[in-house]
Amino acid sequence: MFKNALLYRIDHWDPETPARLEERLASQRFVACGASQPESVGWVEPRGDAHAALVEAVAGQIILKLCAETKAVPGAVVKEELERRLDRVEHETGHRPKGKRVRELKDEIVHELLPRAFPKRASTWVWIAPQAGLLVVAAASAKKADGVVTRLVELLGGDARFSALQTQVAPATAMAQWLTDQDAPAHFTIDRECELKQPDSEKAAVRYARHTLEIAEVGDHIRQGKLPTQLALTWSSRVSFVLTEGLALKKIKLLDVVMENAGPDDGGFDADVAIATGEMQLLIPDLVAALGGLLAGAAAAAASAASAAGDAQADAAPPWKVDAPLAA
Repeated sequence: MFKNALLYRIDHWDPETPARLEERLASQRFVACGASQPESVGWVEPRGDAHAALVEAVAGQIILKLCAETKAVPGAVVKEELERRLDRVEHETGHRPKGKRVRELKDEIVHELLPRAFPKRASTWVWIAPQAGLLVVAAASAKKADGVVTRLVELLGGDARFSALQTQVAPATAMAQWLTDQDAPAHFTIDRECELKQPDSEKAAVRYARHTLEIAEVGDHIRQGKLPTQLALTWSSRVSFVLTEGLALKKIKLLDVVMENAGPDDGGFDADVAIATGEMQLLIPDLVAALGGLLAGAAAAAASAASAAGDAQADAAPPWKVDAPLAA
């Protein structure tokens, strides 16, 4: 379910009933692109059943799914047709169009060809953990995840606020230390994949794949100024993933021990959600702790968000907020 994840803090949101949230999502339900429409974005049923609920609540976790459909005309086709029309106009008038007229012709061509373009769809999972004050977007790109969060804020209205989770120690700094010391933080092991880049160069990069990282060469690269941009880790022998410099989790995989303990009768959407979110709710606090805790100020905001969610939720302080005193 979650192959990638970007983490956001719920700065402020008054949790709504699933019925009220369903009403909001229904106003932006996904509709396929029209004949000449280049893009359509909307919410779809997480279970995949047509006309089913757009909001799924499993074990206190809220699961949503955003679908985006795009239609694009190949640039080479547009260019070829544009040249043909420019040649025709030049032949008829003696003057070759320039500037604004060229842009207008290009737009006309795209509009005419869009009905013949094949649509492409992509879906993004969204997980809201109200008690933990946490929002997780299943995307690897910060730009894509920020777009989903922006759409969610517009949907929820009011003063709903979310912000990217930030830690005391930057992931690149922490990963460099772990690799230099050849010592992973508590609960984690370093795996066999890493990328190192020179901060002031787009080309100076070293990548290791399926290769032990417990070698002097890795430390040498770091001492020469390269910083880790990606590092493969395993948490508690249960979940493997690649941590990035932007605090994104990529290539998330639940390991066999997790599935073996799930039980032979487990399965289906509810079980998948419960297992995935259950593991991630334990992994994230350990990862935040490994990165020095929440950034000062962020921890206080997170604690305040929990309080705003109600006394019942605030009483059960989520484990990833253990570093709240750092905000003092």
